[in-house]
Amino acid sequence: MSIGDIFYIISAIFFSLITFGIVRGYYRRKFDDKGRRLDMIDEYKDKTD
Repeated sequence: MSIGDIFYIISAIFFSLITFGIVRGYYRRKFDDKGRRLDMIDEYKDKTD
């Protein structure tokens, strides 16, 4: 296995981890601990009242 192949594998793994972290952070900012969307909290409160 050449150094180019090793570098390619390492960069692919690194890219996938970074992408996973970005997507995970995005959804953590969008939803609260109960799984409700933060931008629709008012609608949830209206339905439960």
